[in-house]
Amino acid sequence: MSMGFIRESLELKCLILYVAARASEPLTLTELQALTMIDDGVDYFSFTQCLNELVQTEHIEIDSCERYVITSKGVKNSLITADSLPQSVRMKADRIVEAFNRELLRRAQVGARVEKRENGTYTLALHLSDDVDDLMELRVMVNSEEQAKALADKFRETPEEVYQKLMAALLEA
Repeated sequence: MSMGFIRESLELKCLILYVAARASEPLTLTELQALTMIDDGVDYFSFTQCLNELVQTEHIEIDSCERYVITSKGVKNSLITADSLPQSVRMKADRIVEAFNRELLRRAQVGARVEKRENGTYTLALHLSDDVDDLMELRVMVNSEEQAKALADKFRETPEEVYQKLMAALLEA
């Protein structure tokens, strides 16, 4: 069994605060766990115990949606203790949290929702935005829920391509 760099509960608490301070929005338990359990020295039971202690000491709080939010006290202590984490752990945490934040931004910028209509058909509502403004909002009627879900999945995969093709089609019309 390999041994990680994180060996004590204080180090694990520092890592949890380090991750929570760098996440762009509050985290679910599952998200915080996935972002924190990046070292072989971290196990689930130690993680949950340390997280509960951080909540009790008001370094982290739980919001109304059951997500974990770092408090100003937690941010302050994260800044003070960040250097106590091994550099390799900090670098790995930075990479993972940065990728997570990019995924959150992507989900916020690209939306596809399926709504059932009273007549039995479905509305597919598509949304695309950038950092500044909405680029596109489109609502189309679709005959079946399966078709609407397939179109929604395709849009989520390549929203920029759909936007460019729609713009080209409108410019040619």
